[in-house]
Amino acid sequence: MTRSSEIVDTAAQAAEMSMPPLFVVEEVRRFLDGHALGRGALEVRRIGEGQSNVTFRVLREGADLVLRRGPRPPLPKSTHDMLREARVQQALATQGFPVPRIRAVCEDEGLLGVPFYVMEHIEGDVITDELPLRFVEADADRRRLSSSLVETLVQLHDIDVGDPSVSALGRPEGYLERQVRRFAGLWPVNTRREIPLVEELSRWLWENLPPTQRHAVIHGDYRMGNVMYAPSETPSEAGEVLAVLDWEMATLGDPLADLGYLTATYAQPGESSTVLELTSVTRMEGFHSRAELVEAYAQNSDLQLDALPWYQTMALWKAAIFCEAMYTRWLNGERPGDTFAEQLEEGVPQLLERAREHSAQMPRGLKIKETQI
Repeated sequence: MTRSSEIVDTAAQAAEMSMPPLFVVEEVRRFLDGHALGRGALEVRRIGEGQSNVTFRVLREGADLVLRRGPRPPLPKSTHDMLREARVQQALATQGFPVPRIRAVCEDEGLLGVPFYVMEHIEGDVITDELPLRFVEADADRRRLSSSLVETLVQLHDIDVGDPSVSALGRPEGYLERQVRRFAGLWPVNTRREIPLVEELSRWLWENLPPTQRHAVIHGDYRMGNVMYAPSETPSEAGEVLAVLDWEMATLGDPLADLGYLTATYAQPGESSTVLELTSVTRMEGFHSRAELVEAYAQNSDLQLDALPWYQTMALWKAAIFCEAMYTRWLNGERPGDTFAEQLEEGVPQLLERAREHSAQMPRGLKIKETQI
């Protein structure tokens, strides 16, 4: 196997590098052997376009697997928790929700520098900026992709959070307050510049905090690019969701946080793009508009959606603060060659401006919960 900055054959090779690799073949091979996951040599390649965690496909005799790990240390506090991400998927699997099957979890940071987990590879389509040629070429099929995206979100939010396998995933009470407080506190420690709009939106979010109508499992990064669809050439099967991916930010909380994020980051014709437009294909004719996504959710949920602009504002405000941390790490030389992080000099202010646009859509006179900082 060719040695690179990401994948090396041996721990000895890794020790010689100034920057640690992301995948050490001999270490992973021993780990898989210990869990009886296939036999023989490994064929490894990086997959996906994640800007946070890193994913590799691992092939060997008798096994087709995916290994998921965090980025190189140092890691921001309470992020990139692969052990928790694996637990979330294991819990959701008991509820019949479509997630990949977790095969093994490694808590030992000595192997790759961070914990990781291994799941079964699923053959399907993750749709971002291109539509697979082999299916969903008709407008009706594109609409089915949009519809199943919303239906799966409703299914997630309908999971019983009182079930013991699910209730251990988080403390839903006070979720919105904690999110606003936490991210407001993250900004000053993760930035090297002044952007007054961050504090302006922080105050607005506190002053307009809506009541949580009920608790649910929330994904935290729910979008089309984190959904795997079944590859099908028959219109009747187009759009079937095989699995929802990337559970790093999942917890228990307010389900409208997911809907706010999905709709705030959803690409549609006539709007300028942002750095968070990770599924530009939805600008094509036939996909739901943002308003149609909201309508589809409302038809299948008992939640009131009048305060959705608040959740959309929070989604982009949080994303801007999270992206600022990535930008600062890039400035510090901790993310060399990261072209996404380089874009964030202008990308973060653009996200904040889009967040302010959503805040302006909040209905006047809407009854809200009185909250003090």
